[in-house]
Amino acid sequence: MIDYLIDLATRSRRRLMIRLVKGAYWDSEIKRAQMDGLEGYPVYTRKVYTDVSYLACAKKLLAVPNLIYPQFATHNAHTLAAIYQLAGQNYYPGQYEFQCLHGMGEPLYEQVTGKVADGKLNRPCRIYAPVGTHETLLAYLVRRLLENGANTSFVNRIADTSLPLDELVADPVTAVEKLAQQEGQTGLPHPKIPLPRDLYGHGRDNSAGLDLANEHRLASLSSALLNSALQKWQALPMLEQSVAAGEMSPVINPAEPKDIVGYVREATPSEVEQALESVVNNAPIWFATPPAERAAILHRAAVLMESQMQQLIGILVREAGKTFSNAIAEVREAVDFLHYYAGQVRDDFANETHRPLGPVVCISPWNFPLAIFTGQIAAALAAGNSVLAKPAEQTPLIAAQGIAILLEAGVPPGVVQLLPGQGETVGAQLTGDDRVRGVMFTGSTEVATLLQRNIASRLDAQGRPIPLIAETGGMNAMIVDSSALTEQVVIDVLASAFDSAGQRCSALRVLCLQDEIADHTLKMLRGAMAECRMGNPGRLTTDIGPVIDSEAKANIERHIQTMRSKGRPVFQAVRENSEDAREWQSGTFVAPTLIELDDFAELQKEVFGPVLHVVRYNRNQLPELIEQINASGYGLTLGVHTRIDETIAQVTGSAHVGNLYVNRNMVGAVVGVQPFGGEGLSGTGPKAGGPLYLYRLLANRPESALAVTLARQDAEYPVDVQLKAALTQPLNALREWAANRPELQALCTQYGELAQAGTQRLLPGPTGERNTWTLLPRERVLCIADDEQDALTQLAAVLAVGSQVLWPDDALHRQLVEGIAIGSQRTYSTGESGKYNRSTV
Repeated sequence: MIDYLIDLATRSRRRLMIRLVKGAYWDSEIKRAQMDGLEGYPVYTRKVYTDVSYLACAKKLLAVPNLIYPQFATHNAHTLAAIYQLAGQNYYPGQYEFQCLHGMGEPLYEQVTGKVADGKLNRPCRIYAPVGTHETLLAYLVRRLLENGANTSFVNRIADTSLPLDELVADPVTAVEKLAQQEGQTGLPHPKIPLPRDLYGHGRDNSAGLDLANEHRLASLSSALLNSALQKWQALPMLEQSVAAGEMSPVINPAEPKDIVGYVREATPSEVEQALESVVNNAPIWFATPPAERAAILHRAAVLMESQMQQLIGILVREAGKTFSNAIAEVREAVDFLHYYAGQVRDDFANETHRPLGPVVCISPWNFPLAIFTGQIAAALAAGNSVLAKPAEQTPLIAAQGIAILLEAGVPPGVVQLLPGQGETVGAQLTGDDRVRGVMFTGSTEVATLLQRNIASRLDAQGRPIPLIAETGGMNAMIVDSSALTEQVVIDVLASAFDSAGQRCSALRVLCLQDEIADHTLKMLRGAMAECRMGNPGRLTTDIGPVIDSEAKANIERHIQTMRSKGRPVFQAVRENSEDAREWQSGTFVAPTLIELDDFAELQKEVFGPVLHVVRYNRNQLPELIEQINASGYGLTLGVHTRIDETIAQVTGSAHVGNLYVNRNMVGAVVGVQPFGGEGLSGTGPKAGGPLYLYRLLANRPESALAVTLARQDAEYPVDVQLKAALTQPLNALREWAANRPELQALCTQYGELAQAGTQRLLPGPTGERNTWTLLPRERVLCIADDEQDALTQLAAVLAVGSQVLWPDDALHRQLVEGIAIGSQRTYSTGESGKYNRSTV
């Protein structure tokens, strides 16, 4: 960089002022590298290396005084003294200067600027004084405090009176030489700061990313994309036996309809039947495969997928309309799923005690056609189940590549089979078959409801319902109060609402702004939207790609027009140029859209695209706003931007959502770091990429299984005593009431020991984040029994996890409610709820 600046000064015949700093944004660089899965860090992880590098840069700047005016910003006494010596004694005005932050390092710089006659250096120092309002300066000042407060900072260490002076002003060059002798090499990273690949410790690798700022990586990617575009990809049914090609249908690039990405042939009813027979026959073989071997196969699949990343990116960009950054993230998420579930089954499962369901149907969506597709299949395979995979109709090509990778890694052909086709035909035949023992679905709430109805009447050999793991959409909101940093809010809103053209289940749908900051925030947001570039995702400069097809585009535009007809303010803007404008006419593009509403309740359903609704609220009405969000029935994601701890506690304690994000964007949940899934209309079942997901795919497991898995997840995390007490109090009350019922008391004790409600774990993740995973009970459970013993057993089980019990309004249950209330001499609430009474112990 310095060589470039010197060359620039030479060519422009100008003397450039260059300010040299060290340590700024260090944490951000570390976090970005970890999140992007880079090979290493762009900054040193040992301070002595940074100190030596600073001196090397200073030496180079001082060597060309006719071209560069160096400005050395430092509060480190040793660094300052070293620069003084490097510059020489023949100082002249304008040769260089020092810089310090106002109010910091003043005693040091008194020695610098004082007269030589007084034994001081007589060198100029510019005082760096940020000027602005509280809102604009607070974030900057906090950053500087964090940087100077680091335990390796000179400013921090000089205040430590126990630190020897020789250690405080130690020569970094000498320290580097000593390290090289100890480690046999110069420049090794700090042993306590793992490389991005090793972020999650020895349990699993972090998926490798692709640095789009690296020219060599871009050149390789460009070559791979050209080769990918020359191929006509195919997606045929992939059964245990090979199938004929048959009549094929084209798969079209949504950004460029003339571009045929490949061809697909849908599975016929006879092929679906053949696949069902095959997975039933192969299920015992796969289950008998040792968990360690199943894990090894999935790990191999992850390695293969990483090696084919560039090819997969090419398909995702053209078939699914993904931008490069989104496509990279998608492949990485698929790899993370493979590693994560493989690690769990390797460490925690045994065939003697963990028995799978049997054949499982996996129905995946088009918005994450590789990541969610792979995640569903990887989980089912890890748990020992055979799999029937039906990809989304819009994106079968990338799914076929995913299956090919699994087969190459060693999954037997009869254990996992691909069945492209329509949901109404192939999907219905699969989920309606009695041989299917589990269904995993990601898609719309309406389809999930139909699936639930279709399988609700079916029971397995033990008389238990067929599991449905469904993840659907949400009316996801972000609450922003007047204390939030507007610049950060705008960045996070853009990513949350418009990344992936808004086609994420977790995408922000309703932005809730406190009245006092609404106008200012919206002005800045509109300006930022106008800078976004919408166009072909095959270009690096594209920020927003197309929506998936013409039907999706029509639905979104219909909603926008409806809002306009109701008089709602609608704003649409992107950066315009002639090349993009031509693409907009042919591709399925929808410009990022902002719609102001009077009330949250105006939005009746999710709009799956780049449309952001805005609601203003009064600070005193925050509880009512949260209730409105909960009343929508959806509960997937929610964000809050505030600097007030009490507000964070209020929102996190009241919002009924699966994933809650504080002072960050709401998208991009990472496997094993932010397990993903919602409640209510947003889905059912455990969170994908979380510790409990595989257990829903088992028919039998040991009673202690959950405790074993949770013990691996930061078991030392402190218990929330208040939460735990609130959840266990009803069970304790029932145990007291059952003093003369030893069997019921024993059940209360047993269930209480097994229940995990209220458990919290701090999950591993990048620096600068705190990802807390909490197990919370369902709000209420309907219990139906024919006799008192069964009713009390159900009551003990439900109360053990902290849920409320809903009983039928009949003589048996009315008598029990009265008996429990009188016997325990406590207060209970009983209220009408249709034909049911709710009893909260």
